[in-house]
Amino acid sequence: MLSTMQDVPLTVTRILRHGSTVHGTSQVVTWTGEGAPQRRSFREIGERAAQLAHALREDLGVSDDDRIATFMWNNSEHVEAYYAVPCMGAILHTLNLRLPADQLTWIVNHAADRVIIVNGSLLGLLAPLLPHMATVEHIVVSGPGDRSLLADARARVHEYEELLTGKPTSYDWPELDERAAAAMCYTSGTTGDPKGVTYSHRSIYLHSMQVNMAQSMGLSDADTSLVVVPQFHVNAWGLPHAALMTGVNMLMPDRFLQPGPLAEMIEAERPTHAAAVPTIWQGLLAELSARPRDVSSLGQVTIGGSACPPSLMEAFDRLGMRVCHAWGMTETSPLGTVARPPAHAIGTDEEFGYRLTQGRFPAAVEARLIGPGGEHLPWDGESAGELEVRGPWIAGAYYGGAGGETLRPEDKFSEDGWLKTGDVGVISPDGFLTLTDRAKDVIKSGGEWISSVELENALMAHPDVAEAAVVAVPDEKWGERPLATVVLKENATADYATLRDFLADSIAKWQLPERWAIIPAVPKTSVGKFDKKVLRRQYADGELTVTQL
Repeated sequence: MLSTMQDVPLTVTRILRHGSTVHGTSQVVTWTGEGAPQRRSFREIGERAAQLAHALREDLGVSDDDRIATFMWNNSEHVEAYYAVPCMGAILHTLNLRLPADQLTWIVNHAADRVIIVNGSLLGLLAPLLPHMATVEHIVVSGPGDRSLLADARARVHEYEELLTGKPTSYDWPELDERAAAAMCYTSGTTGDPKGVTYSHRSIYLHSMQVNMAQSMGLSDADTSLVVVPQFHVNAWGLPHAALMTGVNMLMPDRFLQPGPLAEMIEAERPTHAAAVPTIWQGLLAELSARPRDVSSLGQVTIGGSACPPSLMEAFDRLGMRVCHAWGMTETSPLGTVARPPAHAIGTDEEFGYRLTQGRFPAAVEARLIGPGGEHLPWDGESAGELEVRGPWIAGAYYGGAGGETLRPEDKFSEDGWLKTGDVGVISPDGFLTLTDRAKDVIKSGGEWISSVELENALMAHPDVAEAAVVAVPDEKWGERPLATVVLKENATADYATLRDFLADSIAKWQLPERWAIIPAVPKTSVGKFDKKVLRRQYADGELTVTQL
């Protein structure tokens, strides 16, 4: 028999209506770099989202299922687009402004974006690409910037605020199918073309609920979240949607992402929570060491995107900022796990170990480990395999193009529909995930696996090391061996032998690197992760000065 419950669609529109009324006094605060920050209440965000929807529909002719791209920093106008576009029935497509020009152009054409909303400060990046973006008909510019750069654009150019002026502050939002696409992001395309992931209204709604749960980020209307993670990076980890669901105030840094401005805005605006990748926090830590600020309000820091080195977690603990590890990816919306220690471990020697894991799976995310022969491995905290997941906010296919088709490549999805994450790790009996490496980054030496992540974390615990990345390189005897590339801090005195001896205290002797190189900086991807394919290429091309011990 069926239930007697009402079948009410779970849509982004419900989040907007709730946030702009029940939590109407909560705020989106956008940092301006000089003078007072811009402040808009959630009620104003809702009204301006309605005005934007009217403008897109009436002035630009946007229809259902059209892709509307954003090329923007984290700011209130971007939040307005987050709601106006999907709630009117179109699809929000956030563009990663750090991607190479050829990838960005390919993505826009593949998605068939009709409109791009862009911050004026980014016109210098976007304008040279527009002649190659065949489907773009309209450019909407928000904020100051050199409009002359668009003089030769084939698309029509509009001013964001002029489009909104005079438009009604309410909109007759349509009733949408909760399974309809609401937003899309593309993977960074480290191998092959980037792949499009389309999020449904239902997946965003359920993901937002999970973000706000106590065992996830646990935020409420008493909090202010500093949203450093870009809005183009997997929907800013779900924070702009989760915030309107529970009234969390948002502090948006716009283009001021350098350590100095971040420290300044924390001191001035007193956020209680922040979210970003480890490289952001390493820079902030160095800034606070050089120029101390009052950052005592910031009690919780969510770190994801790549593993947080234990030394970084310990350093923030000493500042009173509790780091909470999380794991996810574009295909998982992104929340997959959050490392909240279980009650029995809090206050014991076990607590820090739990915090160093990638975290525990919530009820909605199922996980399994697959061994090299395709066998299912136990959750015993020891058996390492490739992680596969499924759930209501996990992708089951990729966007195949404007024709509406989908793609399910065998290297990304199992025959029974699970997502192959490409991550290798172990799962404890109580459901905590510890990743040991990416499948493509595991060092396979003499028939045994060496974790590059373990070596990196151990190296970054040395006081002279700012960053370290370890990659596999060919070896005649063992097949592969680790190459350690190290970024030393200013005035550092450690040499390779010292660092190798330091590793020997915690790493098995046979895993210690023989090959070493000092580099000025670890190459990063567009979302701040270590780009190890660049290091492997530099080694193969002889561009690194390598010392062998």
